[in-house]
Amino acid sequence: MAKKKTVAKRKAAQKPQPHFTPELFSFLRALAKNNDRAWFTENKERYEKHVKMPLLDFIADFAPRLSGISKQLIADPRPVGGSMFRVYRDTRFSKDKTPYKTHASAHFQHQASKGASREQSVHAPGYYLHLEPGSVFLAGGLWQPPTDVAVKIRRAIDVKRPEWKRAISRIELEGDSLKRPPTGFDPEHPLIEDLKRKDFIASIYLSEKAACSASFLDDVTDACKTTAPLMAFLTKSAGFSW
Repeated sequence: MAKKKTVAKRKAAQKPQPHFTPELFSFLRALAKNNDRAWFTENKERYEKHVKMPLLDFIADFAPRLSGISKQLIADPRPVGGSMFRVYRDTRFSKDKTPYKTHASAHFQHQASKGASREQSVHAPGYYLHLEPGSVFLAGGLWQPPTDVAVKIRRAIDVKRPEWKRAISRIELEGDSLKRPPTGFDPEHPLIEDLKRKDFIASIYLSEKAACSASFLDDVTDACKTTAPLMAFLTKSAGFSW
């Protein structure tokens, strides 16, 4: 009988535990209503306990999963300079002077972006995880690449049409598009709407409930796998290794 109890306890201890709890979203909702330094200072322990540390733990546990999708992508659990975005907003050029972001997020960059400035890093394909009350999603792709990279991608879409169609067969692309066809492409091109894209992004939307479940690591991994064909196409077309 004692042996059975020991086995049961061991199995319970091995059962995956959620990285995040509803307290993460409760804190972010409260922060949205009290977005000032005095309130944040008083509640910084809540932020550390329910937002920062769980997110860093998630990133660390996600690293081997991400490596299984592409060894070129980085999940870095360092609190500074790693995958987690800081909670502090850059208000220098914004009319909105509230000091804190009301969401938690992380980016999983390509190795080619390592050591590059933020302006350069966003031009390499990568994944982005967003946790906000009412908005939980995993996005993959390229957001407004510079002209030379966009041209490479458009040429690849034109030349490798079947491969492109397979890459987007399970997803729906999001983002902005040009009002007119890009230079050098026939307005009647069968993929003209894809060629007109300024953003090459796909998102998998989840929920607060999912984020607080023990299966969230699996959910995010599955979302990455779903968007991996798009990521691979964009990465290779932009001139990076996948």
